[in-house]
Amino acid sequence: MDEFKLFTTLRYDPALLAAPGQGFTNLGWNQRPSPFYILDYHRDRMLQAATHWRWEAAVKLISGEEGLRRLEEYLRTAASSFSDVPHRVKVTLGRDGQLDVHGDPFNHGEKVAIRGAEWQVLVDSKSTEGSEYTHFKTTKRHVYDDARNRVELRPTDMKEVLLVNATNGQVMEASLTTPYFWRSGRWVTPPIPKDFVQGEGSGGNKGTSRRWALERGLAIEEPTLAADLVDGEECWLSNGARGFMPGRVKLSELLK
Repeated sequence: MDEFKLFTTLRYDPALLAAPGQGFTNLGWNQRPSPFYILDYHRDRMLQAATHWRWEAAVKLISGEEGLRRLEEYLRTAASSFSDVPHRVKVTLGRDGQLDVHGDPFNHGEKVAIRGAEWQVLVDSKSTEGSEYTHFKTTKRHVYDDARNRVELRPTDMKEVLLVNATNGQVMEASLTTPYFWRSGRWVTPPIPKDFVQGEGSGGNKGTSRRWALERGLAIEEPTLAADLVDGEECWLSNGARGFMPGRVKLSELLK
């Protein structure tokens, strides 16, 4: 098996430290002073993956309240070298329990989602096999890179591409985000089983912002077939670094 690491990408934003005193409710982790958005969800995601692959050193490092505290302290130390602006922070965790972090400041205009600034949501021209590496977030990401390359996406483009499951034709997820579709009067997102089972669910990843939305009743799990997508329909996107972004499906790329 090729060597790989677990990773998650989160938002570092000093403005979040003021959240508890601004009257917001139902914020979860950021109801306590922290510059890291929903850090507990990011830890949980890596812990589930480490447990699945039986990486004992990694599991021990980030388990329980002590593990969460240890992770936050590590990130706070790393963030001390960041400028005082929002950053996209990539955290990796190896089999041996070694953490690493890399942060990049958001470009101008990336700080908040603007309702009028819609993303173009394309559909991959080829289908993708679901696997452990699509269920869990790891550095083994060639299927996502391939999907982005097929529609020629650049990191600065306000565009995304939906991956489609080769077995059942369902939308799995997007290359960097979770998609949400309006169906029968509610927002739905691709279903993902709690534990990895080959062939079950959409085959996509359990995103942190996805979990936040599901736990608060903002969306439900429901399969969406790529064949049922409508050109021009609304599609929201989310991830743990950017938050929630409005988009619109563009069927310029069709499954072959």
